[in-house]
Amino acid sequence: MEEATAMEVEEPKSKKFGLKNSIQTNFGNDYVFQIVPKDDWSSMAVSLSTKAVKLYSPATGQFQGECKGHSDTINQISFSVSSSSSSPHVLHSCSSDGTVRAWDTRTFQQVSCISAGSSQEIFSFSFGGSNDYLLAAGAKSQILFWDWRNGKQVACLEESHIEDVTQVHFVPDNRNKLLSASVDGLMCIFNTDGDINDDDNLESVINVGTSIGKVGFFGEKYKKLWCLTHIESLSIWDWKDARNEANLLEARSLASDSWTLDHVDYFVDCHYPGEGDSLWVIGGTNAGALGYFPVNHTGVGTIGSPEAILGGGHTGVVRSVLPMSSMKGGGAQSQGIFGWTGGEDGRLCCWLSDDSSEINRSWISSALVMKPSKARKKKRHNPY
Repeated sequence: MEEATAMEVEEPKSKKFGLKNSIQTNFGNDYVFQIVPKDDWSSMAVSLSTKAVKLYSPATGQFQGECKGHSDTINQISFSVSSSSSSPHVLHSCSSDGTVRAWDTRTFQQVSCISAGSSQEIFSFSFGGSNDYLLAAGAKSQILFWDWRNGKQVACLEESHIEDVTQVHFVPDNRNKLLSASVDGLMCIFNTDGDINDDDNLESVINVGTSIGKVGFFGEKYKKLWCLTHIESLSIWDWKDARNEANLLEARSLASDSWTLDHVDYFVDCHYPGEGDSLWVIGGTNAGALGYFPVNHTGVGTIGSPEAILGGGHTGVVRSVLPMSSMKGGGAQSQGIFGWTGGEDGRLCCWLSDDSSEINRSWISSALVMKPSKARKKKRHNPY
C-alpha cells in the first residue's frame, strides 16, 4: 500500500525523509500501541489493540507472524537483550490481564507465563538486577519482582506508590538500580541488591507533581532522566541527586510555536541517539503529523524548531515511533530507513531518507518548518 507524502527539514545539515509505504495492520477500529526491534534488527514486534502482537521485517515490511494469548490490553512489549539472555528470539509482553508472557518468535508460540493474579494489571516490566536475574513489573500501586529463571516471586513493594505504577526501568550502567514512576506523580529509585523491601531499598523519591506517562535515561553514563506526563509536560532530572534540571510545563506550546502546522496536541516519546546529551521530544498532531523537536535542557529549558517533520503518513494520533538511526544518520543495517511509526489509524508507516529512489512522494515544502510570522492563539488540549 503506497501513499504519497513528504517530509522536510530546516537545517541543511539535517537529513530529509519521505514515506516509502504504509501497512494497514488491521481492519476496523483497531490500532497500534508500540513498535520494538529485535536486537539484530531482523524483526520488529508491533502490539495491537486486538490483544495480539504481530511481527514484521523492518527492512521490507514483510509480515512474519503473530503471537496471540493475552486476554486484555497489552501495555508493553520488549525483545530479550543479548547481554542478559541467551535467547534473543524471545519476545516479552505484559498486559492488564495480570501476566508477563514470553514468546518464541521463530514459532510464534508462548513459552512462559508469569502471573500476578487475575485481579492485578501489569503496566510495565524490566529485566535487570546485579546478576540480570530479576524481572520487575509495575502494577496497581505495587512493584513486583520475580526471578525470571524459575518464575518465583521474590518481592512485592506496596508502600512507595499509591496509584498505578506506569513505568519500571532498570538503570543502564547501574543494573542493580530500579526506577519506578506512577500516576501518583512520584518517581522512586530502589537498590535491588539483597532482600528487597520498601524500608531498606528505597534510595530516593522525586516528586514530579502530576501523573507520569513515560520516562527514560540519557546523557553521559545515563545520569539524566527525562519524564513525560499525562498533561504533556516535560521535565529533565539528574536521577542520582534527585535534582531537577529543566521543567517545561508548557512544552506543547513551546513546540507549537516553532512550526506552522497545527498545534502540537501530544508527545509520543523522547529520542536519545545513544551518545552525548542531545535529546529530542517527538510531538504530534491529532491529524497525524509528527515533529522531532530538539530539547535544550540547560537553564530554563527550551524546545527548538523541528529538525524533522513526518507528514502525510498517518490520519490519527501516533502512538509509537521506532527510529532505525539517529538524527545524524544511521548504520548500514537501516538501508536508508529512518524508522517506523504506528498509531490509532492502525497503520505502520516506513520513512526513508529523502535521497532514496524508493520514495513515492507528490510534494515537498520547506514552509513546513518556517517559524510563523505572527503569534497564533493556542487552545489548550485535553490529554486523551
